[in-house]
Amino acid sequence: MTLQQLRYIVAIDDFRHFGKAAEACGLTQSTLSLLVKKLEEELDVRIFDRERHPVEPTQHGRKIIEQARVVLFNAAQITELAENERQLVSGPLHLGLISTVAPVLVPGLFTYLVRNYPSLSLRTEEMLTSTLKEKLRKAEVDIGILASPVNDPELLEIPLYHERFFAYVSEKDPAYAQESFRLERLMEHPLWIMKNGLQLFDSSRREPDEDPTYEKYFEGGRVGTLIQIVNELGGLTVIPETHISLILYSLQKNLRPIEGATRGRSIALAIRKDFIHEAKLNAVVDAIRSIIPVSLLFPVIRNNPHLTL
Repeated sequence: MTLQQLRYIVAIDDFRHFGKAAEACGLTQSTLSLLVKKLEEELDVRIFDRERHPVEPTQHGRKIIEQARVVLFNAAQITELAENERQLVSGPLHLGLISTVAPVLVPGLFTYLVRNYPSLSLRTEEMLTSTLKEKLRKAEVDIGILASPVNDPELLEIPLYHERFFAYVSEKDPAYAQESFRLERLMEHPLWIMKNGLQLFDSSRREPDEDPTYEKYFEGGRVGTLIQIVNELGGLTVIPETHISLILYSLQKNLRPIEGATRGRSIALAIRKDFIHEAKLNAVVDAIRSIIPVSLLFPVIRNNPHLTL
């Protein structure tokens, strides 16, 4: 039994004529008659008395049609609720992302939001963390996605997911024989980074108390570029866990776990504290939930169907 079959029997009851009901439903009379007969066989009851003119429902058929009207009304309410939600998620949405997150999220964001919220006009832009925070504060970006902690009193931070790091090693490098790397020894190898442009890491320039976060050494740029330079010139680089699926399967043998990197990095969604577009926020969160593996999502994202501001 389908909602469409229920619509057919309601239409026949409204018109009390198979031909007129078929025309209203966009069917031929013979097709409509066949579909109703299949429903009667499924329910093992006659819904209409075809001997009468105009056609009338049987005693059992009248009860079925009454219930069908209730079911169709409730189904219409569900559709209306969904449509109202989609209407709330409309208009422009400017989303800023750090470059090491964008390749993972942007294609899926567009796919999910265009399919589910066609009235939403999404615009994404890659930028450095400092630029993204500034644009959020100035309300030049609606939602930001960046590494946490955000550490900005003007912004509200919502944790999205946590990921580990992996070393990507050239087959030309002696380190390729290692099964894993220690975090504290990683920088003893020829390490390609994206700090102030693509370059090899120079340990002599590192400040003694400097916290070697991923964003500090890989600000801007694309992970794909780092992989390409390692393949061509040797050495190694560091990539986030979510990028593994973007690497050609034949090259995934170059990946090595980094021991001691249990902390990895956490990615968060950031908005101004006066942000009011809750429906848009939840649409973006739903999209991210469809992109990132469940095992990486924070509980607040994994378990809560909707966030409340």
